[in-house]
Amino acid sequence: MPREIRLNAFDMACIGHIQQGMWTHPRDRSVEYASLDYWMDLARTLERGLFDGLFLADVVGVYDVLGGRPDAAIRNAVQIPLLDPLLLVPAMAAVTRHLGFGVTCNLTYEAPPLFARRMATLDHLTRGRIGWNIVTGYLDSAARAMGLPKQMAHDDRYAAAEAFMDRVYALWEGSWADDAVLRDRAAGLYADPARVRDVAGGGPFLVEPSPQRTPVLYQAGASDRGRAFAARHAECVFVNYGRPADIARLTADLRARAAPRPIRIFAGATLIVGRTRAEAEDLLAEYRRHASVEGALAHAAASLGIDFDRFGMDEPIEVAATDAISSNVEAMRRVFGPGWSKRQLVDQFVLGSRQRPIVGSAAEVAEALVGFAEAADVDGFNLARTVMPEGIEAVVDLLVPALQERGAYKRGHGEGTYRERLFGAGPRLAAPHPAAAHRR
Repeated sequence: MPREIRLNAFDMACIGHIQQGMWTHPRDRSVEYASLDYWMDLARTLERGLFDGLFLADVVGVYDVLGGRPDAAIRNAVQIPLLDPLLLVPAMAAVTRHLGFGVTCNLTYEAPPLFARRMATLDHLTRGRIGWNIVTGYLDSAARAMGLPKQMAHDDRYAAAEAFMDRVYALWEGSWADDAVLRDRAAGLYADPARVRDVAGGGPFLVEPSPQRTPVLYQAGASDRGRAFAARHAECVFVNYGRPADIARLTADLRARAAPRPIRIFAGATLIVGRTRAEAEDLLAEYRRHASVEGALAHAAASLGIDFDRFGMDEPIEVAATDAISSNVEAMRRVFGPGWSKRQLVDQFVLGSRQRPIVGSAAEVAEALVGFAEAADVDGFNLARTVMPEGIEAVVDLLVPALQERGAYKRGHGEGTYRERLFGAGPRLAAPHPAAAHRR
């Protein structure tokens, strides 16, 4: 029997997320991103499709590397305008019972007590269905928006992240003892102050223990420093889609570093699923007419830290290390070799991003995912949106049954918190995870 594949929707509280230009398609509804109905409809669809979670990306700066201006991003709605993803979660949780929510928050610009309170609040309101994608940022524009001249260097951001994690673990796990909350009406005693302690001189944590205490922890760093951080902290790791052999080496390294802790690894993927291959290919051709090369270049320029306006189409691109997403730069060199060109990059923009879609009938895409999961040793996939909502509806209505027929997808929701359903264990982090060291 094949392994059970897990699926997350990969989205963002904006119009143009990964595949740039799809919003111009006449059937696309992503321009309704500021409506709660839009997000509640998506949550209901994902719940119906037995998805494990909705993974919400986020940034706190504008993509202004291309040409040194934000114009291309603004013209093409490349992750601008952009809402705060945390504020969408309660509405989606209210119309679902099982769907998890992995929300990206940049710890570089957060105050640990306030951030910890927001996440604990969401863990309460969702009854234990919240996760946090830990990021340290990669945009200089975000640092400038916060009043700083530029962002910290790549490895320095991870060093600061270690201190941040230790502080929020202490708040979530160490302030309130398990037996602190009494709710004794007769005695007029809600909680025992002797069982609630000060955390690092900042007083007790304001939120009583939530179902998971610490949210499910996601992380997406693929650089050496990022993998070291993931091995210490992450429960779920997001990797870019690529050649199975390359991903297999990465997953083997991640699992070895994290051992004996289990981790779930999700590969990013874009799918175009049809009832037949011909139908899927027709959809691909239709979608391609709406792809934005300029939008894709604006997105790539920011994530790679390279201003492509400085280069001709066939001029070799040789750049020094950047403080953007360093693993993306390394991936480009692996794919294209040294001295790759803008033309080679643009040729990858099938649907307005570097991520080439998997295209075919439901049966063909199911086979492709099952084969990739086995060859690359991943647990599942984060599925980027194409045209919404039809792209995700095709996954739910066509692909999910095809995976179920192969014994590669669950037929019902599991019970318990997000962590329990992902790992089949308890709702809280256990040793040797560093959060457990703070437990009272």
